[in-house]
Amino acid sequence: MSSTSTPVLAVTDVVKVFDEGAHRVEVLKGVSLEVGAGEVVALEGPSGSGKTTLLSIMGCILTPTSGTVRVAGRVVRADRPSELREVRRRSIGFVFQQYNLFPALTALENVEYTLNVKGVSRDARREATRALEAVGLADRLHFLPRDLSGGQKQRVAIARAIAGTPSVLLADEPTANLDTAVGTQILDLFRALAKREGKGLLIVTHDPKVRAVADRVVGIRDGELAA
Repeated sequence: MSSTSTPVLAVTDVVKVFDEGAHRVEVLKGVSLEVGAGEVVALEGPSGSGKTTLLSIMGCILTPTSGTVRVAGRVVRADRPSELREVRRRSIGFVFQQYNLFPALTALENVEYTLNVKGVSRDARREATRALEAVGLADRLHFLPRDLSGGQKQRVAIARAIAGTPSVLLADEPTANLDTAVGTQILDLFRALAKREGKGLLIVTHDPKVRAVADRVVGIRDGELAA
């Protein structure tokens, strides 16, 4: 964890085991990791190292076999699905390799829809507009995804993630579908947003460019964090 920031996301001694028929696969082996407010952490590792499983547990999509997850200072109860959903809605914004935009909705409507799912109905359009302006798309509010470039689609995805002011942003290979120049712009934007709004940002990546914007790089291999 950054020594200068308060953790907004933390896992302690997390173990994740998958039972695959007669085989018991231990994907995570007692992982502990913290992300501070305003801190950008890159998580690197080869395929099969456990990084996506760890991201899913930190994002309250998967539950750990054992260990503790804390989001915004609160321990998340893995045995309460309704609490997991509430934490995801309230405190976590996700950005994925695939943009996952609704093709029939404009950029503004895509962000507004996400806010409605999060339970934000009052001033949702104003908040969606603010988020899109924050990622430099004030002139693309009413464009459909088919009329946006790859970089612009990823900016909409980032706007959707930051809308509703979550304390944590999780990104899974956010530059994988972008060329080098656009990918660099997206990473610079991500870092600026995390710093300006005090959000903890964890980026799972194979992209060496992420190192340039990260405050800290954490390696994972065979289910354990590298020393």
